[in-house]
Amino acid sequence: MSKLIIVARILAKEAQIELVKSELLKLIPITRAEEGCISYDLHQDNEDHNLFLFHESWESRELWQKHMNNDHLEEFKKATEGAVQDLTLNEMTIIG
Repeated sequence: MSKLIIVARILAKEAQIELVKSELLKLIPITRAEEGCISYDLHQDNEDHNLFLFHESWESRELWQKHMNNDHLEEFKKATEGAVQDLTLNEMTIIG
């Protein structure tokens, strides 16, 4: 099976941008150290500052699922409760 690409779109509430950003930044070193993580890059939109995207690359869906069940993601959810307007995850496959 080919590697799994994840695009995570996080839309922070306007008044909560800095909180969400700081909590997202905390996830980077922890996740990059996880088994199966090839890359884990956070982006912030240049025009719409409350829009963040993670572009992730994983060795397998199983290892990504293991990541999704880790404590640090639960801690993120608790820390940003009420601050995130929308969160969308897309599982992608490289086709070209």
